[in-house]
Amino acid sequence: MPAAPAAFLEPALLARISDLALLARTVVDGFMHGHHRSLRKGSSLDFAEHRSYQPGDDLRRIDWRLYGRTDRFYIKQYDADTNASVLFALDQSGSMDFGSGAVTKFEYARFLTASLAWLSQQQGDRVGLATFTGDLIDIVPPSVRHLQLMLHTLARTKAKGGSQLVAAIERVGMLTQRTGIVVLITDCYERPEALGRAIDALRTRGHDVIVFHIVDPAELELPGDLPATFEDAESGTLLPLKPGELRTKYQALLTAHHDALTRRIAAAGADYVRLDTSEPLDRALHAYLDARLSRSRVR
Repeated sequence: MPAAPAAFLEPALLARISDLALLARTVVDGFMHGHHRSLRKGSSLDFAEHRSYQPGDDLRRIDWRLYGRTDRFYIKQYDADTNASVLFALDQSGSMDFGSGAVTKFEYARFLTASLAWLSQQQGDRVGLATFTGDLIDIVPPSVRHLQLMLHTLARTKAKGGSQLVAAIERVGMLTQRTGIVVLITDCYERPEALGRAIDALRTRGHDVIVFHIVDPAELELPGDLPATFEDAESGTLLPLKPGELRTKYQALLTAHHDALTRRIAAAGADYVRLDTSEPLDRALHAYLDARLSRSRVR
């Protein structure tokens, strides 16, 4: 299968596109150019099961015979049904504003969110957005009509403030009664066990969860050898350090943190993808699409 043209997906090139709708369409069209697998489970229209009616469901799908017996509304589901409610939860805390290359973590996260939402919309899914720091900031409820509102909200959102990732995830879980997919996009500055428990709660509510962990190359390398003063992006605390002397220990601690995140998020039954802001977005789109395909096969 031919790969998507990498040039269309390079963050440095995407940063030149100011319109998020155009950016998302460019990324998805470039990606899908060589990727023709569908998210559909198949063409079968065999009846699979009922589920309770939710506001916004197509009234033509109500099983009126079952209503006559139970006095309750139920929707017929078929094996080919894969439309989902996808809520993108985007971390807009101050630490996401860091960038050592062409784009910051937050810019990369916005590109990613817009592209995944565009891809989901193409598949007929309901898409929504929740941005957060210590609390939820902007909320766009999942809907088949909310893509443009979501992109507009993303375009005006800026990264700033402190983060309380666990508390924010708990609030995200309360936004919708409809089970679906929660796509968490963050730099994962949280203890793995605490983050894992928050994801456990989402899973208990019936949500599928995909975590995109955004990192900057400088966070991985701790470049430089001369003494320097580092500023905490969220608290403003200044810390004098000698990177050359600390690099080995720093990288060991960072690797341990990433390994612990990988294990704990997997234990919660969620997908975990770590992305470097210098990487083209095709890796993220492949990971998302593969996760969707896996879910469609078990539903």
